[in-house]
Amino acid sequence: MNFSWISSYWPLLAAGAVQTVLLLVISVGFGFILAICLALAQVSGPRWLKWLTRGYCTCLRGTPLLIQLWLLYYGVGSLLPLVPGLRGSFLWPIVREGFFFAALSFTLNYAAYEAEVLRGALLAVPKGELEAGRSFGMSSWTLLRRIWLPRAIRIALPTIAGEVVLQLKATPLAFTVTVMDLYAVAYKVRQDTLLVYEPLMVVTVFYVLLTLLITRAFKLLEAQVPARR
Repeated sequence: MNFSWISSYWPLLAAGAVQTVLLLVISVGFGFILAICLALAQVSGPRWLKWLTRGYCTCLRGTPLLIQLWLLYYGVGSLLPLVPGLRGSFLWPIVREGFFFAALSFTLNYAAYEAEVLRGALLAVPKGELEAGRSFGMSSWTLLRRIWLPRAIRIALPTIAGEVVLQLKATPLAFTVTVMDLYAVAYKVRQDTLLVYEPLMVVTVFYVLLTLLITRAFKLLEAQVPARR
């Protein structure tokens, strides 16, 4: 085993790790907010909105993430230069990069999966708690903010933790659209040094450590919000 290359490539490895973590944080953060909206639409929205959001979740969950990423990057991305005024705007340096399309596709995909998790959690909240809130004169928004949504998130926490780990394992797909994440750096090291296993082992250790950190964080969060009986 030869790990002497690390001394030369550690800046690239650090930058790749930052890219990976950024993709995870952005997709999980914005995806979770979108998932809440999708879940609420399916549970309490009008019929047309329920069908629309259900179709969105079915399509995104039923197709590979790699295909979604390529459709956005090679499809939508090729049309963006045709948008009048976009090239000269402040948005162009952002939307022309592969990172933008990777973050967008990961966010939309994560939201579709998480929406189904939250939909089930919202339906699992005991009706008695909601009725008690209404009896105290809570408005629909107050009931959602103080009782319904917090209880649903608490119910779904173990599943959310698993989904975040799965999202982490999906981030190497960003390599296919020129994003220099950690896996892309490992691929470059393999090309430059002809070493196959050592770069992959370093990447594996990073993912395992980050997974342990994520699961530990969710365990602490679950301990801070004890389940009600």
